[in-house]
Amino acid sequence: MPTLHVCSLARLPETVAATGAGHVLSLLTSGTPPDLPESVPRECRAVIAVSDITAATEGHVLADRTHVAAILAFVRAWPRARPLVIHCWAGISRSTAAAYIAACALDPARDEDELARALRRASPSATPNRHFVALADEMLGRDGRMVAAIAAIGRGADAYEGAPFHFALDRGHIEAPHEPRAGVADPRQGW
Repeated sequence: MPTLHVCSLARLPETVAATGAGHVLSLLTSGTPPDLPESVPRECRAVIAVSDITAATEGHVLADRTHVAAILAFVRAWPRARPLVIHCWAGISRSTAAAYIAACALDPARDEDELARALRRASPSATPNRHFVALADEMLGRDGRMVAAIAAIGRGADAYEGAPFHFALDRGHIEAPHEPRAGVADPRQGW
């Protein structure tokens, strides 16, 4: 079953290793590709140089339709044989927006509210970048439903870094990886 994984830059190496990801989408201000293992071929990586802002700010790159089109093109070209990891600096805003956008794009009949609520359950800190979502909503013809759904879940809990989580593309299965309790094995054995 194809899965999307979301994490921060700091958790990227361990997330790629633990998931066996074959594709990585990076949303970083600098546009500098992160170091990745050779298990992720160069042609299976994309870096979108965009800042985590919602309004034009001097010295930063505000997302526009070309950035969102690049996200859409990358996720639509993903063959889904191996997982896709989407990350940004903190794993809270740009990456969660891109994952939400990907889910909406890959299943056009999917309910936006259901996805947004599942995203909140999986990641209490997720605060999808509203500007990214608004652009995608328009480009995907969702008539404001994506924007409304993200507004309804509100801002996530304050955090420096979001905990990695995954999203299996089987009609709304989104969850955070379990941290095994002492003495209790994780049934998913590393997600």
